[in-house]
Amino acid sequence: MSPAVRTASHRVDGHDVHEHVLTVALDRTGAEAGEVEVFAREYVRDGLERAPRLVFLQGGPGNPAPRPEVVGGWLDRALEEFRVVLLDQRGTGRSTPLDGQSLGEVGDAAAQARYLAHFRADGIVADAEALRRALQGEEPWWVLGQSYGGFAATTYLSQAPHGLAGVLITAGLPGLRSSADDVYRATYARTALRNAEFFARYPRDEDVARAVAAHLDGEEELLPTGERLSSRRFRTLGIALGQTSGFDALHFALEDPFTTVRGARRLRQRFLVEAGRRLSFAAHPLYAVLHESIYAQGPLTGGATRWSAHRVREEFEEFSPEPPAGAPFRFTAEHVYPWQFEEDPALVPLRGTAELLAAREDFAPLHDPDVLARSTVPVAAAVYLDDLFVPAELSRRTAAAVRGARTFVTNEYHHDALRLDGRRLLGVLLDLVRR
Repeated sequence: MSPAVRTASHRVDGHDVHEHVLTVALDRTGAEAGEVEVFAREYVRDGLERAPRLVFLQGGPGNPAPRPEVVGGWLDRALEEFRVVLLDQRGTGRSTPLDGQSLGEVGDAAAQARYLAHFRADGIVADAEALRRALQGEEPWWVLGQSYGGFAATTYLSQAPHGLAGVLITAGLPGLRSSADDVYRATYARTALRNAEFFARYPRDEDVARAVAAHLDGEEELLPTGERLSSRRFRTLGIALGQTSGFDALHFALEDPFTTVRGARRLRQRFLVEAGRRLSFAAHPLYAVLHESIYAQGPLTGGATRWSAHRVREEFEEFSPEPPAGAPFRFTAEHVYPWQFEEDPALVPLRGTAELLAAREDFAPLHDPDVLARSTVPVAAAVYLDDLFVPAELSRRTAAAVRGARTFVTNEYHHDALRLDGRRLLGVLLDLVRR
């Protein structure tokens, strides 16, 4: 029997908005006891009360579904023909939200690691299936997955294709057998190119960035949260390079970072505030804790991830935390390092948990290539050739392995295209999947 859903409703600008809550099992296999609460917000445009549902899976991991202040972009386009369900993935938003504080209630690091093992894509799919059955019985629905949400959508195709009427993916087709090492080798190479492109656009910024890093190696500068800013952590600001507007955002962050205080060179307070805002994981600690585990599939991908981004970084001299004199300055991107669990106050309580997850050998497979090769579910995916976070070569290989999958391959977008041009992009995918 499906769990009972509890719903509260209100009106927003020509839409009924239903807030759904249901309680589901922590462990989809039933091997471990416990429950989690799952929350989803559903938008229904007037006159479309009987339209098919489309559930949106947010990027991440560890990020809640959007809280739209206005109905626009891809959401507005989707509501022209779907009822749209914005699902808070377990551990985020109002779906049993987790952070260092709430995880402390779970137990010690070993207990937390066992608990978090249920918060990957297979757990998200189980929650989506429970919600689908609670809302509409055995009728399948559509899924739109952005970035990590596309990873979860691919898991959905593998583990519960009967629940899917169609799948749309933007910037989120994972490698089916790709290890974390495979992914990071590709993303470091792409990050090196993006750095070169960035500094070609803003030649002065490389000297500025190098000067900031050298200053941080010699002087104590404190972020608003109280901890010292290190040069290696400063380099992780390069995650902005993966966004369409990231070049300008990073350039503005590096604008005039120094001042003089009582004759000494110091970083401006506004620079430290901006850096702290961009670098802290306080709002989404699960992103850091679970990040490498999204690629772990036990023996299928070589066992434990073992801090893959940290290890693979050593293969790329230009990304060394202590580059040789005269070497070009390079920011890192979507890479999580063990030392961040020593430097970021939001992550310090989770250090032992992260170590155990990085060492875990037996994560369950998330994708089934045999099921995907026999799939009859319509699939359309947008693949961006310049995507900094999801390597296009792995995405295209997966698209070829999913029966009937169609792709929109382009170099006109970066990873955040759904946010910036979602109306057009969703229309392209819907046309593609129905062709």
